[in-house]
Amino acid sequence: MADIPKQRRALSLLKPYLGDRAFYKRVLAVSVPIIIQNGITNFVSLLDNIMVGQVGTAQMSGVSIVNGLLFVFNLCIFGACSGAGIFTAQFFGSQNHKGVRHTFRFKLLICLALSLGAVVLFWFGGQGLIGLYLRGEGDPHTAALCQAYGLIYLRVMLLGLLPFSLCNAYASTLRETGQALVPMIAGVCAVLVNLTLNYILIFGHFGAPQMGVRGAAIATVVSRYVELGIVAVWTHLNPVRNPFIQGAYNNFAIPAPLLRNILRKGLPLLANEALWAAGTAVMNQCYSTCSLDVVPAMNISSTIWNLTSVVFLSLGTCVGILMGQMMGAGAEESEVREENRKLLALAAASGVVFGLVLALLSGLFPLIYNTTSQVRLLATQLILISAAIMPFNSYVNAIYFTMRSGGQTGVTFLFDSGFVWIVCVPLAFVLSRFTSIPILPLYALCQGVEIVKSFVGAWLIRQGKWIRNLTA
Repeated sequence: MADIPKQRRALSLLKPYLGDRAFYKRVLAVSVPIIIQNGITNFVSLLDNIMVGQVGTAQMSGVSIVNGLLFVFNLCIFGACSGAGIFTAQFFGSQNHKGVRHTFRFKLLICLALSLGAVVLFWFGGQGLIGLYLRGEGDPHTAALCQAYGLIYLRVMLLGLLPFSLCNAYASTLRETGQALVPMIAGVCAVLVNLTLNYILIFGHFGAPQMGVRGAAIATVVSRYVELGIVAVWTHLNPVRNPFIQGAYNNFAIPAPLLRNILRKGLPLLANEALWAAGTAVMNQCYSTCSLDVVPAMNISSTIWNLTSVVFLSLGTCVGILMGQMMGAGAEESEVREENRKLLALAAASGVVFGLVLALLSGLFPLIYNTTSQVRLLATQLILISAAIMPFNSYVNAIYFTMRSGGQTGVTFLFDSGFVWIVCVPLAFVLSRFTSIPILPLYALCQGVEIVKSFVGAWLIRQGKWIRNLTA
């Protein structure tokens, strides 16, 4: 009985961070379709990765390097759509469908430009970029094989950049206007197509030629066209539910004041995503200088991390949408703060839960791959480090989307990519180039700075400068 007062005190302390049934219903309505779509996408990516891993370590390494490079492009598209998406969510909150239409047009134009630029860059510079990751200690013949397989994979994947970017323009707009189910269905169909074609083309089943990494790339490209087709066709066939699409292609005029605002708020987000992804790529290149075994081990570690991080990453997107809609609808600052506090607590809790899941899988998952025992052991150790940091990753991710929802893109830029380039990249570069530190302490130190970042983010949130209605 003596513990009852303590339990009540504990509950009273937790109460400000716990929502009621209506709160969790709102969160689930937005986040569950995103979680399902991202979860299935990452699960099929995991199976895709495993299938390529069954072919050989050199093939897996080559594909892993290319996917890391394409990750920079993917985040540029995400950043471009997110910059306009700040306004989309708030326009929708104020029922301004014309404003939503203008932001959609902006997304289409910027995605087209980024796709064309990426194709040119990767076509002419792809071989050199892949080679940057193959300078660690190891067999030169193995490095040459990795580069050859990577280049084969990259050349085919370039065909999928445009449908990927256009699909993001449609899907992000649908999510920001409360239509999260259709992008989820399209994503599910796409990953099923990807998985089926992977099985057929990588290994040569049902009379198809055995194409290895080229088959994996073809499967991915086809699935992206399928996803774009489903999302775009549904959007255009349902103009009543999607008023923004009516007349969207009549012209591509965007009011100058709105265009300036989108560029002022959006370009820092685009730059942020590009620089953050580029910083991550540079850090991975620093890790790879320790040995050639680091590349496949990092690939295994990042694959299972991507799957277990789906929930907290999706919750971050949910935070941005809900905060944007509340501010666009003119909610009081106290209401916005209360909602955000509960969302941040939920995101952090999800990071703890799935960090434990990741730790439990650390010794089992690497056994699936057809690789050496040294690579499997290194992958297990990298996974355990990632699991320990995941709660901080989750909290920081939710803070990022919170600040972004109110258009505080300059501070967001410094908080996210600025932190990477000012702290993380120099730390990884100096330790990898000027010391003989092994990969495990190097990785742990570079990932551990996320703890510092979480305290900085908490202070920024308390300032409240992010709470702004951009559509007023």
